Amino acid sequence: MPDHTRTTALTALTVAGLALGTVLAVPAGAAPKAPGFLAARDLPPHPSSSWTADRVKNGVPDSLLSCVTDALPGYDARHREFRTDLDTGAVQVTVVVGSASKAKALQTRLNKEMRTCATQIEQNDPETEAAVKDYGSIAVEEGARVHGLHTETSWGATDIHLLSVGRDGRTVTLVQWGQMGDFEDAPVKAFKKTTTTAVNKLR
Repeated sequence: MPDHTRTTALTALTVAGLALGTVLAVPAGAAPKAPGFLAARDLPPHPSSSWTADRVKNGVPDSLLSCVTDALPGYDARHREFRTDLDTGAVQVTVVVGSASKAKALQTRLNKEMRTCATQIEQNDPETEAAVKDYGSIAVEEGARVHGLHTETSWGATDIHLLSVGRDGRTVTLVQWGQMGDFEDAPVKAFKKTTTTAVNKLR
């Protein structure tokens, strides 16, 4: 190929590439991508029933533990609830705040609320005994921590919950799982995997 022809061809390719880059570039001032949510398949497997996921909704759901609900008023929260055909349910709540430092502060407060959750429950309801467990942290993005909560009423009702608090930048997410039972019935390993997936989907 003659030199002038090769030069013309390369110039044409460069111009085409620049044009394509312009088309693919995100426009300045475009709205940031909304954080992703868990899907039903991401929840800890139930031994005899599949999970069903509701659509993502605005606000904080009534199904969220009151220990952490009290820390969320005033935040722009979104949530998705999940259920099985039996006695197991779950919910994910995600909050985007103004900065990473504010998100870190919210994450710290939510973890603190979970550590004192049993005390709060027993003070508010003398008919209920409660206990919490700290299942440790997860190394994903800016970190996540998993907590367990067991409650038993004076008439014999017993429930177990797992709740995690995770963060990616200025986004905080909570994942809550619950069913009838005790600490021995909690799928901690599978729930930690669910939490990792939830935080990774915030990107």
